Amino acid sequence: MTVVDNDNGCRDEPKPFLEHLEELRWALLGCLIALALGMAVAAPLAPVILKWLRAPLDGIIAHPNQFLQSLEITGGFSIALQTTFWCGLLLSAPVILLLIGRFIFPGLRRRERKAISIALSFALFLFAFGVALGYFIVLPVALRVMLGLHQWMGIQAWWTITSYVAFTVQLLIAFGLAFELPMVLMVLGYLGIVSSAMLRAKRPHAIVILLILAMILTPGPDIFSQVVMAVPLILLYEFCIWSIRLFERKRRAVAGDDPLNPGP
Repeated sequence: MTVVDNDNGCRDEPKPFLEHLEELRWALLGCLIALALGMAVAAPLAPVILKWLRAPLDGIIAHPNQFLQSLEITGGFSIALQTTFWCGLLLSAPVILLLIGRFIFPGLRRRERKAISIALSFALFLFAFGVALGYFIVLPVALRVMLGLHQWMGIQAWWTITSYVAFTVQLLIAFGLAFELPMVLMVLGYLGIVSSAMLRAKRPHAIVILLILAMILTPGPDIFSQVVMAVPLILLYEFCIWSIRLFERKRRAVAGDDPLNPGP
């Protein structure tokens, strides 16, 4: 039995379940190999990565090298492993996304493949934008707030390097992942799963959800980090509404149903 793709007329032979499992196994194996290669490239750069993560402290603490301490015997190994893993994951992310796409794309129609391909390109840009926003704007302020809370409570602050790296990496990854949400909405809107009218009707609920999400994802209790994450996400939500509305108008124009763009 064959399955006809209505978008491009291609015929796809359905595969047995075990063959799908085999393809999934190879896709996962490829992702692990890509991650291992990324970590191998990042391993020699671990000291440079740590210096980059420690840079926001330069304008806050007089001697950041002495301020951050390691209290565990295996502290150096733990920090090297953390920095190598996360940097390796970032380096291998395009390959991992490509392997996942190759596994998913054969089961999708041409329009769905096009939507996901475009979304992957913008997803990398939005992730980098979120990380940059977190690093250059939010992280220095968040560190000042955390240090100010210590001083307000009369506590001498001596941070461990492990807790500092965990805090900074969690904040940067949270901002990067949070900015992926608009692309999910764009893909769903392009495929017709959600509509602009639906997003407009759910706008109050979406704002509340985004505020809660910002509160959960950002480390620490400072309101500034949460607001800086939530406000761009709300603006991107509005951008998604207008973009999906343009998709809908274009679709109606092609079908000859748009009164502003009547068909023949």
